[in-house]
Amino acid sequence: MTGQTPEASRSAPAGPRRPAAVDPLDLLLVLGRRRRWLVLWPFLAAVAAAGVSLVLPLGFTAVTRILPPQQSQSTAAAMLSQLGGLAGAAGGALGIKNPSELYLGMLRSTSVADAVIERFKLRERYGTNFLVEAREVLGSSTRLRADKGGIITIEVTADDPGLAADLANAYVAQLHQLTSTLAVTEAAQRRVFFETQLQQSKEKLADAEVNLRQAIDTGGLVSVDAQSRAAVETVARLRAEISAKEIQVGAMRGYATENNPDMRRAEQELSSMRLALSRLESGQGGGAKPAPGDAEIKPATGMGNIRLVREVKYQEVLFELLARQYELARVDESKEAPVVQVLDRAAPPEKRSSPRRTLIVLVTAVAAGLVAALAAFAREALDAAQRDPVRREKLAALRTSWLRRGPGAGPG
Repeated sequence: MTGQTPEASRSAPAGPRRPAAVDPLDLLLVLGRRRRWLVLWPFLAAVAAAGVSLVLPLGFTAVTRILPPQQSQSTAAAMLSQLGGLAGAAGGALGIKNPSELYLGMLRSTSVADAVIERFKLRERYGTNFLVEAREVLGSSTRLRADKGGIITIEVTADDPGLAADLANAYVAQLHQLTSTLAVTEAAQRRVFFETQLQQSKEKLADAEVNLRQAIDTGGLVSVDAQSRAAVETVARLRAEISAKEIQVGAMRGYATENNPDMRRAEQELSSMRLALSRLESGQGGGAKPAPGDAEIKPATGMGNIRLVREVKYQEVLFELLARQYELARVDESKEAPVVQVLDRAAPPEKRSSPRRTLIVLVTAVAAGLVAALAAFAREALDAAQRDPVRREKLAALRTSWLRRGPGAGPG
């Protein structure tokens, strides 16, 4: 028979049963059975935390706030066209994007930390033997940050209120000293660039003058007429302009392609200058006849001396251009000198910042209460397993497997 009676169908198993949902009342019942745990454990943990917080070293935090100098466009930017490429190499590639980030990096530098450590003898105070260890302790006690408005906040924590204030203010003093020695602003960077180029040009000019003097002492004085002297000056100035244009083209290759209109125009101008220089030099290369009454000289010696005169004139023109731009950069630097303004000077704090005893006690009590609740649920689950024969056997086997020692223990 394939049919089943209604009684049989009702008594047949209906498949796997879904696990019953957790009843919140059962959870509250479990916690109620062990309510002493929920009261005693947090109380004992809070008392222990309060005792520990009383023996922790005190910490006092001093705060100082500063306004970093804002970067502005230099007044000499419009006058740099006299040198073209030198101006681009000096100022365009050395911009500063975010002053606050720059000064935060300077405050976090090893130079500032070492100066503060040596000033206040922090190695002896921290009980460290090495400078790197003192840097780590000072770094962990110092917090540097900048808000959206650019204001930099310096927070230093120490066990003495006066020391905390002195350390915070010492950071500002070291920042003042560091900015006075480093080229931070655009004008200062440009001044350093032109100072280097000016020194190199000065050395080359001195060498050219020495070579000309030696040539004159060896071969005698060469008389150059007005036309030749004008040609020498023209060639020298043209060579100086070519040097500036070459630097400009080299700087443009860093950000422009060969098809860039400005790049193509600059290369065409450079080619035209070189062609003009080549024509001038070839015109002079034919030899210059001495004027009536001039000293008799050998052609080779005369042309060599003319080239030396032309080199001296070239170095003089280049030195003059660099000196002019160097003076402009110095004027701009004096106007844009980085002035770090102190918004709030650190004072000895009146209240301690650590340890935060109330917070320590509350967090410890809450954590102990959670642990007590978990322990209550675990204990309830263990008691339920002990009442179930099958689960009791599994617990016994589990205990045996974990406590078994040696490869020969237990059944083989």
